[in-house]
Amino acid sequence: MADTTVKVSAETRDRLAAVAEARGMSLRAFLADLAVQEENHLRLTRATAEFREVTRRPGIAEAFDDAFPEDAPASRDAARRAA
Repeated sequence: MADTTVKVSAETRDRLAAVAEARGMSLRAFLADLAVQEENHLRLTRATAEFREVTRRPGIAEAFDDAFPEDAPASRDAARRAA
């Protein structure tokens, strides 16, 4: 792995180093972990937006229930009778 230099203010460096130390990590390991976490967050944000878009489509919930009947929620009437 090639090393590189990233210029940040001394205050930012110190803050990052303090967080890394509190987690028992080197600054290098903390930054690598932080990058992975941020990439995952971006992917999850995009996936969430896509999920919300798909689930807004008329009939999608019913189509899902038809495709996976064993996973479909109980009807409201059945839920009331069970209670």
